[in-house]
Amino acid sequence: MEFNLQTGLTCETREEVTKDNVASKYGSGIVAVYSTPAMVGLMEGASLSSVAPLLPEGWSTVGMSVEIKHLAATPIGMTVRAKAELITIEGRKLVFKVEAFDDKEKIGEGIHERYIIDMGKFIAKIEEKAKG
Repeated sequence: MEFNLQTGLTCETREEVTKDNVASKYGSGIVAVYSTPAMVGLMEGASLSSVAPLLPEGWSTVGMSVEIKHLAATPIGMTVRAKAELITIEGRKLVFKVEAFDDKEKIGEGIHERYIIDMGKFIAKIEEKAKG
């Protein structure tokens, strides 16, 4: 299967920091600041959204790895923006440069890898696994 993807594709996602996405809620810390898991999820969402519209029907991507640095804390009430840029395509493996910013500064950066999957085959494997 050929995919019409090119390096340089970008996408941005945003979310407000609320009591529902802070470290104390996620269990990843005890302070009410934007959590690392929430930031990673926002970065993954930007990566997925940058390529999803260009994939054939029935195809998507799944996350394979994240190598992220959380550089600064963000308090409740600020908005976080994640940016993903597709920097490498190796067959069905996609590599993204990801960054996150709050209203004041860069708060995160790293590399995220995703893999292009056939949704039908992927779901069939999950269903088979669930049977035990």
